Amino acid sequence: MMRACLLAFLTVTACTEASAPDTTPERTRLAPGEIRSGYTFLQPQTQALQDDDFANPGFLWVDRGDALFHEAAANGKSCASCHGEEGEELASAAAHYPAIDEDSGELVNIEGRINLCRARHQEREPLDYESDDLLGLTAYVAYLARGVPMSVDISGAAQSWYEKGEDYFYTRRGQFNLACSQCHNESWGKKLRGDTISQGHGNAFPGYRLEWQSFGSLQRRLRDCDSGVRAEPLDYGSDTYKAVELYLAKRAEGLAMESPGVRR
Repeated sequence: MMRACLLAFLTVTACTEASAPDTTPERTRLAPGEIRSGYTFLQPQTQALQDDDFANPGFLWVDRGDALFHEAAANGKSCASCHGEEGEELASAAAHYPAIDEDSGELVNIEGRINLCRARHQEREPLDYESDDLLGLTAYVAYLARGVPMSVDISGAAQSWYEKGEDYFYTRRGQFNLACSQCHNESWGKKLRGDTISQGHGNAFPGYRLEWQSFGSLQRRLRDCDSGVRAEPLDYGSDTYKAVELYLAKRAEGLAMESPGVRR
């Protein structure tokens, strides 16, 4: 936490427009051809850790998810019963989430879809955010889409969610009065002490962060960012964070899915 706050403080000192407390930053867009995965900003040793499926610690959760995917519920149904023994029916699904659930009309991310499937088809209780079981299933589904370009639908009912997520990305918050865009649009590639600021894409999540020494969801990362600027983190599964996930997925369109990624 202290390290995150220090990095945010250093960002404040580097931003020339941080003196306008009530002003939303100009919506600086990433130019075509400039979209880069956070992987490209990692040290070679960290890249090597992600690339090695035996050494990458995220595969502990993928393996857990694989086992849960094939575990039958009391009604005899497993995830594999509908989606194939190797998950072939879900081969690219994670690259297209968050998405609107047709039955409820609500936006759901992968975690939400897994819990809806558990309730609707397996007569099971939903899993808690950041529980190893939900992280494992999410990691397994995301792993099935590894290498697939991200592409989400923001038309129709998804449009208002996308706009809500975009607004959050550009709104200053917290005691440091910073917006996501100030780091990840305007300052990416610059140095903060020993780190290089990335463009803030979520294509490696759920992923393993060396700072956490653990595996976590994209929403855990969003909560870390809010804490880093000394803003109150939102609840896991909040509509706002789901909207931000949709905005980030569209912003990263074309980047390959990397989960389980490894990040600093």
